[in-house]
Amino acid sequence: MKHLQTYRFIRTIARTGSIRSAAELLNITPSALTRRVLDFEDELGTAIFERIPQGVRLNAAGLMLLRYVNDQLADFDQLLSEITSLANTQSGHIELACSQAFIGNFVPDQIAAFRRSHPGITLNVTVRDHADGVKALANFDADLALLLDPPHSTDLSILHSSTESLCAVMSSEHPLAAKESISLRECCKWPFAMPVSSLAIRATLNEGLVRQQLSPVIAVESGSLEFLFNYIVREPLLTFQIAMGVPELRSGLCVRQINSDETRPMRIVLAKLKNRAVSPAAQKFAGHLCDVLDG
Repeated sequence: MKHLQTYRFIRTIARTGSIRSAAELLNITPSALTRRVLDFEDELGTAIFERIPQGVRLNAAGLMLLRYVNDQLADFDQLLSEITSLANTQSGHIELACSQAFIGNFVPDQIAAFRRSHPGITLNVTVRDHADGVKALANFDADLALLLDPPHSTDLSILHSSTESLCAVMSSEHPLAAKESISLRECCKWPFAMPVSSLAIRATLNEGLVRQQLSPVIAVESGSLEFLFNYIVREPLLTFQIAMGVPELRSGLCVRQINSDETRPMRIVLAKLKNRAVSPAAQKFAGHLCDVLDG
């Protein structure tokens, strides 16, 4: 455990790409941080950073070291969590990466339900859509990730997987709101308020549109689903989401399922990093989410 603090310093420098920025985050002077790194490099026998115009970056040796650093810090955090849990099984902290699709109601509801029986457990929820959620796990920025249609990754250990159909979302006053289900061709008669291409919903929708040779008019585009929900009550546009991703309490919105043979189902995945032991608190919360999603 001799180098644990230095490991954290190195990881912060690697993330920020700057000695000065890292020093501000670590509440240490840049000169003191530089000295700690130089002393460590002397002991290691090689440099781990190289200077670039924008700051610093890890060299080949540094990248190898960072993998070791992440493993050591994760193991130590796990040890601390387990030691803490011996004294109080109701304590702990969880870092959750979450797709936007789940932050409207589902995740707030489940955190509230979980904390009613585990009030000593705290959580930090970060919106990380699609591939960014996988990266959050791989970079040890998250203990768990609840993601919509994540890309395949051998780094993931899947705790839960299920599917939901894609739906069209519109104002309750929209002409298509009178239908129980609608086709993509019907949707394309109206302009779209479209999620950006980095979101899994856009990729699934595009697949269906290409397969049926449809070309919608995209009037508004955004990476914020919250913005899209707010906008479609102001203009008769359509946006898209899985049903559980639309805030139930949002007045003026209407959700209609798209014909099931026109778009593929979207996967809901709860995962952790493979071969990483998560804290007892994260294990409890993962079990809670699995119970709800399986139910």
